[in-house]
Amino acid sequence: MIKRHLKRLSAPRSWKIKRKGITFITRPKPGTHSYEFGLPITVVLKELNYATTTREVKKILINKIILVDGVRRQDHRFMVGLMDTLSIPELKAYYRFSVNAKEELTIIKVDEKETKVKPCKITGKSLVKDKVQLNLFDSRNILVEKKTDYKIGDTILIEIPSQKILQHLKLERNALVLVIKGKKVGSIGTVENISQLGIACKKDNGEIIETLKKYVFVIGKEKPVVKLEQ
Repeated sequence: MIKRHLKRLSAPRSWKIKRKGITFITRPKPGTHSYEFGLPITVVLKELNYATTTREVKKILINKIILVDGVRRQDHRFMVGLMDTLSIPELKAYYRFSVNAKEELTIIKVDEKETKVKPCKITGKSLVKDKVQLNLFDSRNILVEKKTDYKIGDTILIEIPSQKILQHLKLERNALVLVIKGKKVGSIGTVENISQLGIACKKDNGEIIETLKKYVFVIGKEKPVVKLEQ
């Protein structure tokens, strides 16, 4: 039987929570994100001060007013993670999830039009009959034509919830990337050089940072395609 709670001290470092005072915290259901890149919706609504207890969260969710990536969610253990959007249309409140320099998931206020699109990193590809299936960072799968040049590490900007591909952002020189893991987590820079495993990026202040290629998330060309900072 899967446990429904986990100890706060054992929760991922990326969770911006109090570690002492209360022993347990809601364990999210596995699925959309890994634990280090996602939070249970219970924790999110408490962090945003819409509820103080899990019972209050459940009462909010049963009214079907909470949307994650354009889909109404009622499970308090549903995981919300990096690049996801959370909307409460009745309150005109809209948020996107990013990551900061402390490797913590952060919640950023955005406007309504931002919740209609989402950048998704391509983490894998497979052949399905006469199509290519793109496996995305948030566990989505999208079918595309064989002749397209999508590569692992690239990002696609999709319309949500329809999943229509709006833009293809390649992991290449001059691409704008967000570092999502490692010592330089939270940094945004322009790609200067790409090797087999590593990547070098230049920040706005001129600093050159190096990290693993798998730790970067393409977010645009000259500027981010979505808001990622307050």
